[in-house]
Amino acid sequence: MKRNLSLSLESRIYEEVKHFVPHGQISLLVNDLLKDYLKEKKQLALKASYEEFRQNQNLKTELAIWDEAVGDGVQ
Repeated sequence: MKRNLSLSLESRIYEEVKHFVPHGQISLLVNDLLKDYLKEKKQLALKASYEEFRQNQNLKTELAIWDEAVGDGVQ
């Protein structure tokens, strides 16, 4: 599903885009740029979450307790 969006660009940027991007392709360019931007932001958020987990000693201790409890009945 596609949605319409109005963008405001600096005049100089718009003119350069028109010069280098084929007619009717600006939307595709913006879409692709935003996909890449969002992918990078998600990766950074995931790395930050992993680092937070890595440094959380209380959570590691609790997970070790749960691993031991769950493993008690498994042979």
